[in-house]
Amino acid sequence: MSAYLDIIFLLIVAVLIFARLRSVLGTRPENDKPEVRVVSRKEFEQACENMRREIEEKMNLASTMQKNQNIENAEGVDKVLYSIPHFDRADFCRRCGKAFEMILSAFANRDEETLKMLTGKKLFAKFQEIIKQRTEQGITAETDLIKVDELNIEDAKISSKGIARIVVKFISEQINLLKNAAGEVIEGDENFVQKITDVWTFERDLNSKSPAWLLVSTKK
Repeated sequence: MSAYLDIIFLLIVAVLIFARLRSVLGTRPENDKPEVRVVSRKEFEQACENMRREIEEKMNLASTMQKNQNIENAEGVDKVLYSIPHFDRADFCRRCGKAFEMILSAFANRDEETLKMLTGKKLFAKFQEIIKQRTEQGITAETDLIKVDELNIEDAKISSKGIARIVVKFISEQINLLKNAAGEVIEGDENFVQKITDVWTFERDLNSKSPAWLLVSTKK
């Protein structure tokens, strides 16, 4: 796809340059000698910059028109996603998959620093409380994420205050264990791979300059 976009971009540049030269030089009879005008390096660079800006403006306008058309034709979840500025569905899902892996690992390993970075304040407080209780009881957790079988956006909403929430369903294969202070397994089976469905909600304040999506809710 990017190769085609590059070709289209070069064609646009070529057409604009030809049109600009034609408007400046015009046409001439076959026997007339062309008028040659020498321009300075500064003038040449300025002309190139002006053309670059013109092309960029036209491409941005075309992109905006296409996005507006997509919003108009879309329904339900897609309509909400299209209305989120600079939202890229594929990139969002890729980042969600990485966040899923990091949060599971951080929670099992009591890595509060990573959890704080990736979750909202209320959910982080819940994670902290569970970690505290396990620490006091001498319980340790082990989570082995084998693979994520499915990752789908289930719902999306934007509040009147500009808070976007996207609900993502993960279906994954995991091995989860809880061990007591003596290292004995008190919950789970290290030889049993569980197929688990998690529904996580990610949130972002569209009024904020931060592009980060934070995990604010989890449920099975």
